[in-house]
Amino acid sequence: MLTTIIALSVSYLIGSIPTAYIFGRLTKGIDIRKHGSGNVGATNAFRILGRGIGLTVLAIDIAKGLAVVLLAQQNSGSAILSPEMFRLLCGICAIIGHTWTVFLRFKGGKGMATTLGVLIGLSIYTPYLGTVLLLLFLIWVLVFVFSRIVSAASLASAIAFPFLSVLLKQSPVLIATSIFLSLFVIVRHKSNIQRLLQGKEPRLKLGR
Repeated sequence: MLTTIIALSVSYLIGSIPTAYIFGRLTKGIDIRKHGSGNVGATNAFRILGRGIGLTVLAIDIAKGLAVVLLAQQNSGSAILSPEMFRLLCGICAIIGHTWTVFLRFKGGKGMATTLGVLIGLSIYTPYLGTVLLLLFLIWVLVFVFSRIVSAASLASAIAFPFLSVLLKQSPVLIATSIFLSLFVIVRHKSNIQRLLQGKEPRLKLGR
C-alpha cells in the first residue's frame, strides 16, 4: 500500500515539473503565465518563447508522461493493483500534476502533451492502443492543418478517443480511462471552446 502511494506521489511530482515556466525564466527571464494565453504549456511557449524552445517544452512534457508509465511498469510488481491499473493511475497522476502543479500554486497547463506521453507509454504494453494513438494523431494533424488552431485539433482528438477505444476493443479499464481523459480535456478547454464559438481563438503561426 505504501509503495503504491509513493509511486502515485512521485508520478504527480514528475508531471508537476513546469517546463514552460522554467524555460521562460531561463531563456527570457519572464513569467510565461503573464504572457500570451497565460498557459504553462507547449503552445504558449511556442508563441512566446519561439519555435525551438516551444518544441523543446513539448518534447519534455511528452517525456514526463512516458517516463512515469515506464517507471510504473518497472515497479508494478510491488503495487497492490494490477499492472494495467497501476500504469493508468500513475499516468493520470502525472497528467494531474502537469495541470495542477504544486510548484506554481496548483496552476499549470492543459495536459495534452503529458497525456500524449502517457498514451505512448501505455501503448507499449497494450495491444492495439498504438493504432488508436496513430489514428488520434492523424485526426489532430488533419484538424490542425485545416484550422491552424491547436485547441480545435486537441478537442477533436479527445472526443474521438473513447470511440476509437471501443472500436478497437480496448479493455474496459482503458475505455473508462479514455472517457475520463476525453471529458478532462473538454473541461480544461472550456475557455477555448467559448473563443472557438465566438471565432476568436488564435491560430498558431508556424513560421514565427
